[in-house]
Amino acid sequence: MSWHLDRLVVAVGRFASWLWIAVLIVILINVFSRYVLSQGSIALEELSWHLFGTATMLTLGYAVVRDDHVRVDVLKEKFSPKAQAIIELLGIVLLALPIIALMISALVPYAWTAWTYMEHSQAPSGLPYRFIFKSMLPLGLVFVMVALVSRATRCTTYLFRFPRAIEPPYDDRRSVGHPNP
Repeated sequence: MSWHLDRLVVAVGRFASWLWIAVLIVILINVFSRYVLSQGSIALEELSWHLFGTATMLTLGYAVVRDDHVRVDVLKEKFSPKAQAIIELLGIVLLALPIIALMISALVPYAWTAWTYMEHSQAPSGLPYRFIFKSMLPLGLVFVMVALVSRATRCTTYLFRFPRAIEPPYDDRRSVGHPNP
């Protein structure tokens, strides 16, 4: 199960990583137009913020799957693999998942309200469709939650041999960008 969840999160993360190129291009165009052409653009500035936020939110789950997220490993490395799995499982179940669930439950109405009112920028020349960006906030956290459930499943498989571990084909793992090639 975790392998399939990881594939989903990795696919979304890889897709969203291309947004960083769009962020760079928009920022370069904005800087060029502002400082060379002396014509600033609120729409371009807002677009860079929206793309940056979307890329960040949609790649957070990817960082969890790849184990590239920030955490303190000073004590972790002194524990046995079993103790590490127990600590990780407890941290996910007791801390991370409840906090993420609370954040999603707060952000879904926030995004829904923006969709209901077809929210747009308050600036006269700003971007329309702000509700799309606001929807990326809970969506990104859903992918973080999926990644955390996947990690918790791997911990339970290691600790309790449940669910039963199934090794995917080696070539298939490499082709889809599985976190442990």
